[in-house]
Amino acid sequence: MDHSKQQNASITQAQAEEAVRTLLRWAGEDPTREGLLDTPRRVVEAYGDWFSGYREDPHDYLQRTFEEISCYDEMIVLRNITYESHCEHHMAPIIGKVHVGYLPNGKVVGISKLARVVESYARRFQIQEKMTAQIAACIQDTLTPRGVGVVIEGAHACMTTRGIHKRGVSMVTSKMLGTFREDARTRAEFLQFIEVGTNVIDL
Repeated sequence: MDHSKQQNASITQAQAEEAVRTLLRWAGEDPTREGLLDTPRRVVEAYGDWFSGYREDPHDYLQRTFEEISCYDEMIVLRNITYESHCEHHMAPIIGKVHVGYLPNGKVVGISKLARVVESYARRFQIQEKMTAQIAACIQDTLTPRGVGVVIEGAHACMTTRGIHKRGVSMVTSKMLGTFREDARTRAEFLQFIEVGTNVIDL
């Protein structure tokens, strides 16, 4: 099911805040002490921001294209789009960069719209592999370009702050569609443009 533009209206703000108090008690804290009195409200408000992507359809951002540059048919690349997301396994932060490229087929979109597509998918519970595929599919389905390439670099707090506790490790995922997948030269040009791994992502 596509959860875009959906909210669980059956869960009230008060119920969500009580769930936070339950977690605080489970952790061994007293949610009634002064320093924690406003914490449930703050957490729920933060969740509303962090997971606002569920209330959006990323495809909507790509509906408006520039007619006056429809003749442009060379590669367009937007690199180093920063993002913050949350791991669906541990609800821990994922912080990193997204690189997007496509070969237009008569439709060119404003670069800020590509960044909004990234934000819309990032502001959900995610795994990096899925988010990579979702961004690529959204661009391919909406703009129908000759090819799309998406590369994501991410540092995962579920790995740096728990479990194996390894800092300075970043994960790289990619999704290539159309010409980016079929033509090695196109793929190489894209990867050269984005220079993956030149900056360390740390949490």
